[in-house]
Parts: sequence; structure tokens; C-alpha cells
Amino acid sequence: MSKGSLQFLISHHFSYIWNKDAGSQNLAQFFGLNSGVAHTYLSFDYSPTNYMNLGFAMAGGSKYEGWAKFKILRQQTGAKNVPLTLSFFSMAHVNTTKDADITLGWNKFAFVNQLIIARKFSDKFSLELVPSWIHFNVVPYGINNSNEVFNIGIAGKYKATPKLNLVFEYARQLNMYENLISKNGAILNYEPNLLSAGVEVNSGGHLFQFYIGSTTDASLVDQLARNTSALSKGNLWLHPEQKPEPEKIVL
Repeated sequence: MSKGSLQFLISHHFSYIWNKDAGSQNLAQFFGLNSGVAHTYLSFDYSPTNYMNLGFAMAGGSKYEGWAKFKILRQQTGAKNVPLTLSFFSMAHVNTTKDADITLGWNKFAFVNQLIIARKFSDKFSLELVPSWIHFNVVPYGINNSNEVFNIGIAGKYKATPKLNLVFEYARQLNMYENLISKNGAILNYEPNLLSAGVEVNSGGHLFQFYIGSTTDASLVDQLARNTSALSKGNLWLHPEQKPEPEKIVL
């Protein structure tokens, strides 16, 4: 967070890089880039202070997200020794798609709250631990369903060169992913493991991010609580992102 910074992010989530059942279509679809499937995520965020960031996003599929992030502690040495950076992230998510079963607008909302515990171990390497709590205002009627979903994640970054970073993320859903029975009697299962790895390239004016990950979902709620891509079956997708260097706004 840097006071006065405004950022715009464009992210595309493409189809399978390789589908073992698709045969030659993997080449025809150019490893998912030409499959006709792409979930787009567009976001703006602004930091009014060095300790607060506010953002809004269009998450694809008529879904919208808004968030606030607050820095509680900042890692530092010297007279005041703080061994880690601690931040709190809170996001509201709404799915505006028409649903005959949801007549109350408030029931279209879900919320994500995260505690981000980060430590920079050297000039090149940093790690963060991210416990998450996802709340759905309503869930489908049925057995094993709950409004609350819990998740734990870890992420790391290694600075290979001044303009190239290597990054990875892993998250594990802890509940509400197995043998959920809907009101129609269907058994639902979600994939609890979420993994991505990639590179960040700083061109001087833009930051380009290329990830291979185990989800096509653009929304954070769907990624953490309703992921349908099975990592165990080798399902991986490409997620390129682009954002300009933060613009400073002087008030």
C-alpha cells in the first residue's frame, strides 16, 4: 500500500492447457488460449493512506466484488523491531444472475475475511500465511450444507532478477466440499486443493503476471469455496494478468 496509488488490473482465466480426453483438440485450441473459454476479472483499487486499500471488481458471470484491506503491523527493524507484516482483508461479493430460488436480494451476497500474515526473510524471498473465512448469506437447502467455509493458504515470492519474480500459491478448503446434497437430491463435490505457480515480469511501465493454476474461476469466493477443478486429475489452466504501475494521485 502506498498513499495515493491507483491500480487497474486485467486478468484472464483460460481453459485447460491440456485435457487428456481432448486428443488433438488440445493443439487446435492452442493449449486453452483458443478454446472460446475465458473468464475475465477487471478491478480498480485505491490507497487513501499507507495503511488502507479500497477496491472494486467485475469478476465475470455477472458477479461483482468490493473490498477493504487494512495494514495492522509493518515488518521493520531498528528501534522498533516487528518480525512480520499483518493485514486484514474483508470483501463483499454479489452474484447478480437471476435465480428463481433467491427472491431476497441480500441472499445473493457472500463475504470473505482474511488475516494475511507475511514475512520478508531476505531481499529476495518472502512468504505469507492466509487463513480465510467465507460466509454465504444463503446456501441451498440440503444435507451437509453450511453458511460458513474455512480455508488456509500459503504463498511465496522469490525475486530472481530485478525485473522477474517467481511466485506460488496453495490453498486448502477445510470444510463444505464433500458429499453436499442439494435440494434436488444431487450430490455435489468441490475440489479442496487450489494451486498456482507463475512469474511476474516488470516491463518498467506494466507488471505482467503469468500463472498456471488449478481453477478457471475469477472470483475469490468461487476459488476458495466452490472450486470444481480437480488438481488430482491434472487439470491446469493459464491465467495471464496485466496491470500498469500504480499511478499517484495527489489530493
